[in-house]
Amino acid sequence: MGKLSSGQPTRHGFDEAFRQAYQLASRRLMDIADLHALCHRSGATLAEEAGGKVISLDYFGQPCCVILPDVDVSAANGEPLSPRDKLIILHYLITADGSPLTNKLITFKELPEGAVYYPTYVKRTIKPLLDKFADRPESLIAAAESIGGVKAETGDFSFHLNTLPRVSLTMTLWLGDEELPSEGNILFDSSITDYLPTEDITVLCEILAWKLVKLG
Repeated sequence: MGKLSSGQPTRHGFDEAFRQAYQLASRRLMDIADLHALCHRSGATLAEEAGGKVISLDYFGQPCCVILPDVDVSAANGEPLSPRDKLIILHYLITADGSPLTNKLITFKELPEGAVYYPTYVKRTIKPLLDKFADRPESLIAAAESIGGVKAETGDFSFHLNTLPRVSLTMTLWLGDEELPSEGNILFDSSITDYLPTEDITVLCEILAWKLVKLG
């Protein structure tokens, strides 16, 4: 099991799924011989410390690190990372191939198997954001800016955010009126598939959505 689903398993099932996925991702990371090349591809940095090595990278604007050989993933400021946060970081490091940004924005449905994940994606990302911010979009921008987002010029309200060094998202909100409801979307640079598989992109967007909801 290489990926952690964005579904809602039982607590025991979740713990077992995480354990297996984390072990697999850890083995895959430790099998990579050239960590300097890995860091170059992913935009991370590598440092030598007594007894091991440390890979450092930003995640939602916060410095995080992966300590080797234990493969211990943590935030530099001591704030806890969820199991899904940790797996996203490991999967990003494993998958990153160093491709440059294309500056071509695509929708979720344009991702590999995006149509398969789309109903879950909308339910767990777009809907919570619309429920929270459709009537007060200024709060969406303020919440995004608090985690490193930058206001953009698409739609009625939008922001651009680097969630990982080479994974950028653009969230756009179109305000509704008496005839049409508000709509929202998250766009991706087309290079995102060189850094994360679609299932992990779904989870990443869900993490973003609930960060914004809690901050809004």
